[in-house]
Amino acid sequence: MAESMKLDIITAERTVFSALIELVLAPGIEGELGILPHHAGLMTILQPGELMIRKDGTETFFAIAGGFMEVLNNKVTILADAAENSEEINEERAALAMEKAQALVASRDSDVDLEKALQQIRRAQARLDVARKRRIRNRR
Repeated sequence: MAESMKLDIITAERTVFSALIELVLAPGIEGELGILPHHAGLMTILQPGELMIRKDGTETFFAIAGGFMEVLNNKVTILADAAENSEEINEERAALAMEKAQALVASRDSDVDLEKALQQIRRAQARLDVARKRRIRNRR
């Protein structure tokens, strides 16, 4: 049996995931981070993107909207601004959100908060990427 570590993915609304896992790949602020059991302690900012976990040899994908990750004593805690399992994502709604966010940026209105609009694009892109991967995997 592979070694494992505890993973908790938590948002302000709920605990999204909590189990023993073998691997987590997370979108760190400076690139993707791979965490295996007994990883050295760390605390980092997460950017919007795809989070992959491996449990019992099976990979599961989540879209996260940024947050923080702490690794300490063989436990990984992710405090996410938002997190969705690939099964929870409606691809059509994610595509519509992407179009709206892109239109907001393209409008260049003076009252548009550009950083917030770009954040919406990154979140929508992460949701789309995870939903599309799920669709491709289900075709196999």
